[in-house]
Amino acid sequence: MLALIFVASIVVFALAYRFYGRFLDRHFEIDDRRKTPSHTEYDGIDKVPTKTAVLLGHHFSSIAGAGPVVGPIIAAAAFGWVPALLWIIIGSIFIGGVHDFSSLMASIRHKAKSIAEIAREYMTPLSYKLFLIFIWLAMVYILIVFVDLTSSTFVTHGEVAGSSTFFIFLAILFGLVLNKSNISLLRASMLFVPLVFVGVWLGHLYPLETSLLPALFQSNPGRFWNIVLIVYAFIAAISPVWILLQPRDYLSSFLLYASLLGAFVGIIFGGYDFQYPAFTTWSDIDKGTLFPILFITIACGACSGFHSIVASGTTSKQLNCETDARKIGYGAMLIEGLVAVIALFTVAMLVKDDTLVHQAPLVVFGTGMGNFLSIIGIPFEAGVSFGILAVSTFLLTTLDTSTRLARYILEELLHASGPSSRYVSTLATLAIPLAFTFVVLHDTQGNAVPAWKAVWPVFGSTNQLLAGLALLVVYVWQKRKGKRTLFIAIPMVFMLSMTLWALGQLIYQSGFSSIGIISMILLVLASILVVEAIRIVFFPKATLPVS
Repeated sequence: MLALIFVASIVVFALAYRFYGRFLDRHFEIDDRRKTPSHTEYDGIDKVPTKTAVLLGHHFSSIAGAGPVVGPIIAAAAFGWVPALLWIIIGSIFIGGVHDFSSLMASIRHKAKSIAEIAREYMTPLSYKLFLIFIWLAMVYILIVFVDLTSSTFVTHGEVAGSSTFFIFLAILFGLVLNKSNISLLRASMLFVPLVFVGVWLGHLYPLETSLLPALFQSNPGRFWNIVLIVYAFIAAISPVWILLQPRDYLSSFLLYASLLGAFVGIIFGGYDFQYPAFTTWSDIDKGTLFPILFITIACGACSGFHSIVASGTTSKQLNCETDARKIGYGAMLIEGLVAVIALFTVAMLVKDDTLVHQAPLVVFGTGMGNFLSIIGIPFEAGVSFGILAVSTFLLTTLDTSTRLARYILEELLHASGPSSRYVSTLATLAIPLAFTFVVLHDTQGNAVPAWKAVWPVFGSTNQLLAGLALLVVYVWQKRKGKRTLFIAIPMVFMLSMTLWALGQLIYQSGFSSIGIISMILLVLASILVVEAIRIVFFPKATLPVS
């Protein structure tokens, strides 16, 4: 049964890419004769034409992170695997995919401007400023969550920390070879892709255990890794895209492909079946009600506002031609949906009382991958480490991409320019995640919890609300062009309503705690943006600039 549903999911995603993807191509009038900003606005640092395979690797690695793994596992454990599976498939195809593709197209049709800059053109100055603030806050939440998740993984799995460190240096060397020599991408890949898997093996041989860390951090190794990761994010975010961001994301995509292939074989031939209940409850005591919590918890596995920032922030600046938009904007979301299905199955194959259900999501996913890979002869422990490493690698890509995007947003908000603005904006963005490494957070019962777990609900709400707001901007753009907008309007209304509802629940549950106050601020910001959009749609002459 599990194998049958997995194959059915793949078929549905493939059909969606072929037919619904074509519909999106026709709607946005894709034409390769129209030059993309990577050519017309080339600068050699951020705006660089990039091969399809490399950009797909970069884009997917940037948008994936831990979202399509953590969210589905939490949601399935809380509400059962059927609601989670339905939302992943429907959301990826008709909401997340549309959101990603349309955000990318909006950006390349506006000289690779960010979604916030497009809001300034089609909405009001107030909307533009609020959108920038909202996006920057979303990037900061992402950094807080993913820095803490990555450092926690490095503390408990020294082999993952060792492999990840090797991988970063390998990516830099790959970038230098590609850009400073005449070696083709194919030949360079034949050399460096196997070295990625050698790095996995080296991580097992030379794990970076806590005992190897400086004495100052022996009692708190998580803090050491937090600081190291923040320094890494700073360096990676200010460097040219070709030296680390592009090559690292391209190479890391092969870890994903290997994970997908291993999971495919394990699910098809492993004889696993559903053990976890298909449906558990309408209301979880810790998470809240299925509506709307399911839709903000799964996040990147079905729809994510962060994707619109990546699409309009870095991907649009590197897209070589318009026909690549469906492969990268829509296709990457469907691949991420498939990853979410695999993550979901690592819970669905467990019995409800299994203690593993209550472990950290990355441990659940790693254990599932260990089981899947054991079918092809890979030792269980090695498979577990490989699964966790694959997710951790994408966490690293999300860290530096988020930092780079936050730098763009802050420069835009403050009208900063010049070489020094890169450094100042990046430092200002990373100051808050750095502060969180020295703060102990608590849940609603007053228990100390990891930063990622405390911030995840508000991160999910912010992320999904950002998706609704990005769709709102695309909707206004298409409306003003006289285009059909129903396929954008329905996802927009759904995402806005679910996330505003979820923020209301968070405020009620959290009161005047830090999470509650942040939720209140976000609710006010989002409400003003929605009101502004209503004014623009129904009273355009009074609010919109003439164009």
